[in-house]
Amino acid sequence: MNDELIQRAAAQIQASKRPCVLTGAGVSKESDIPTFRDALDGLWAQYDPRQLATPTAFARDPKLVWDFYEMRRARMRPAKPNPGHVALAGIERLKGRLPVITQNVDDLHERGGSTQVIHLHGLIAHNKCSRDCQGNPTLIDVSQMEWDRASGPPPCPHCGAPVRPDVVWFGEMLPREPLERAYNTASQCDLMLVIGTSGIITPAADMPLIAKRSGATLIEINPHASELTPVMDMWLEAPSGEVLPRILAAMERL
Repeated sequence: MNDELIQRAAAQIQASKRPCVLTGAGVSKESDIPTFRDALDGLWAQYDPRQLATPTAFARDPKLVWDFYEMRRARMRPAKPNPGHVALAGIERLKGRLPVITQNVDDLHERGGSTQVIHLHGLIAHNKCSRDCQGNPTLIDVSQMEWDRASGPPPCPHCGAPVRPDVVWFGEMLPREPLERAYNTASQCDLMLVIGTSGIITPAADMPLIAKRSGATLIEINPHASELTPVMDMWLEAPSGEVLPRILAAMERL
């Protein structure tokens, strides 16, 4: 990645009044968190994703789905924010605000220092009642609960329904409040960094298009072309953990 592109990106971010960010699985993958499909290996390779990540699958076999997500959680625990996460927090400090719309279900943005994170697909570390009996979502802290872990998920303490991960599964609507915040952020920004996303999954993939229609500049950071690359104003063809610290350093020199 040549210095000229880094300087151009840094100058545009520095000049922006309402910048924001959209991140996808590529950002987490740089912290060694496998994507959903990458997690389907070993004993899990025999399963189709829709056997493990739909409300129907959970109703049919809560233990199977719970065990899969417990495996994913265990894999994620050692992960730490990478230099890209930390650099985004640094840009936020320079700019005063930097909303981060993310498709990722980990908390690495928060742990990296970002304070305005919008989770479109939930947080895998959180659990909720599968019936949302006390409101949507009915979050349940299972850390102090005792149950027969060999039997599958614990029961909701309010209604007895199985507890499930607080993530969005295939066929489910995205949670209304984060989705509204994301739409508002995209429509009001004047620059969007689009980082590590394939641009395939909607409505997340709609956010750059909404920003573009509102006149925002789009800057993509991705080692591979995405479905959104053709509409970008600039493409920095490299991993975010390499590019973002250089952008931050250039902004600090401006």
